[in-house]
Amino acid sequence: RRWRRSTLTPVGARPDDRDARPDNGPAGSTPAGPVASDANPDGAVRRTVLDDGLRVVTEWMPGIRSVALGVWVGVGNRDEPASIAGASHFLEHLLFKGTPTRSSREIAETVDATGGDLNAYTTKEYTAFYGRLPARHLDLGLDLLFDVVARPAFRAAEVDSERNVILEELHLQLDDPDDLVHSTLYEAVFPGHPLGWEVLGTIDSVASVTPDDLAEFHRHWYRPANLVVVAAGDVDHDRIVEAAVEAFHAESSGASPERTPPPSGTDPRAIVKRRTEQVHLAVGWRALPHGDPDRYALAMANQVLGGGLSSRLFQAVREDRGLAYSVYSGVSAYADSGVLSVYAGTAPERFDELCAVLGDELARLVQEGIGARELEVARDGVEGSTILSLEDAGSRMSRLGTSETILGRIMPIDEYLAGIAAVTVDDVTRVLHRIMATPPSVAVVGPVKKHLAAVDRLAAACTAR
Repeated sequence: RRWRRSTLTPVGARPDDRDARPDNGPAGSTPAGPVASDANPDGAVRRTVLDDGLRVVTEWMPGIRSVALGVWVGVGNRDEPASIAGASHFLEHLLFKGTPTRSSREIAETVDATGGDLNAYTTKEYTAFYGRLPARHLDLGLDLLFDVVARPAFRAAEVDSERNVILEELHLQLDDPDDLVHSTLYEAVFPGHPLGWEVLGTIDSVASVTPDDLAEFHRHWYRPANLVVVAAGDVDHDRIVEAAVEAFHAESSGASPERTPPPSGTDPRAIVKRRTEQVHLAVGWRALPHGDPDRYALAMANQVLGGGLSSRLFQAVREDRGLAYSVYSGVSAYADSGVLSVYAGTAPERFDELCAVLGDELARLVQEGIGARELEVARDGVEGSTILSLEDAGSRMSRLGTSETILGRIMPIDEYLAGIAAVTVDDVTRVLHRIMATPPSVAVVGPVKKHLAAVDRLAAACTAR
C-alpha cells in the first residue's frame, strides 16, 4: 500500500551463471490448447502465454532449495467504481479467509507446517498474492495459492469479520500523520481521479460493500487476461504451467481494465490541521509513466535529491541542521502518469526553517542541475542495490510479476543497467525542468495555522523557471 520511497524498479534479471539453463525435465503439452512460449535473453527465465491470455513466467535459480510463487492480478484501486472503492484491497484480505474446501485456520496451519509464508499487497494498478516455501512443497504451495486466488468462499460472516479489520486499518492510517500526509498529497496531485484515491478505500465504501459486490468484482477481473503466474527458485516450469491451467483456464479470457488518464490540473495546497508533535510535509509533482524514455534520468535525479544517505536532502536537512529524523524523495510510476515527491517532518517551531531549506535545495537542483560526481555516486548506488536485490528467490519472483504485469515482458537486467549507464548530467537537468515546470502540490498534516506563508514560499521556490 505504501507508495513512497520507490525508485525506478529493475524489471529483469540475469542469473549469476549466464550460460545456465534450467533442467526442468521433459517438455510436456499444456491442456489449455495452443500456447506461445519463449525464453528470456537471461536464459533461466521461461515464459508461456496460453490461448486464454494467462501468462506463466518462471526463473530457475541453481543451488536454491526454496521456491517463491506468486499470482499478479492486473487490477488495482484505480480500476474500482467509487461506490466500492477499496474492493481490490478488501479482496486481498478476504481471499485468505477461506475457500470452499479450506478454512482460514487450515490455510494458516498449512503454511506454518512448511516453514514458509503466504501474503499479499494491493497497489493502484495491480494486486499481488505470493508465498515462499521449501522446494519439496512445490505442489502443496501451488495448490494452496491457486485455491486461495481462484476459489474464495465469500462467506458473509468472514466478509463482516474482515470488514472490521480493514476499518481498523483505515482508522490507523488516519491516525498516522506520516501515512495521512502522503494520502493527502496524492489527492492533491490527482484531484477527483482514482489515482488520488486511498488504496484502502473510504470508511463509507468499506462499510457498505456487500459479499455480492466483492464476488462480482472477483468474477469480473480475476480472469486469465489479467493473471500472471510467476515463480523463482528451484522451479519446474512445465509443472507450474500445468497447475496454472488447471486452476485458472477459462473459455473466456475476460476483459482488462480500460484506464482514463488523469486530467490536467492539480490542487496547489492540501492542509489537514492536527494537534501533533510534528508537522508532516509532502511536496509532489506529476511525473512520468512506466515506459517514458526519461524514466532512467528521473531515477538518477531522485537518487541525488533524496534517495540515500549522501543525497542532498538528507545531508542538508538532517545531517547539517538536524531539522528532521526522516527526510527523503521518491518516484512512483503508473500506466499514464506518475509522481515525484519529497517528504519531511519536523517540530512546529522549526517548520518555517524546514520549508526554507527544502525550497533552497529544490531551487538549486533545478537551476544548477547535478554534478558529474553526484551522478556517478547515484548510478553506482542504483546499480549496486539492483544487483543486491537479486540475491533471493522472493525478490526475483516479485520482479517477474511486476514486470510482466506492467510492461508485458521481462526486461533483462543488462537492458535496465544500460539505461541507467546512458544517463548524462544534461538528461537529469532536462527531466527536472520537464517535471518541475509547474508548481507542485504541497500537503501538510499538523498544527500549521501560523505557517501557511512558509508553505507558499516553498512552492514558489521549487518551480522551474
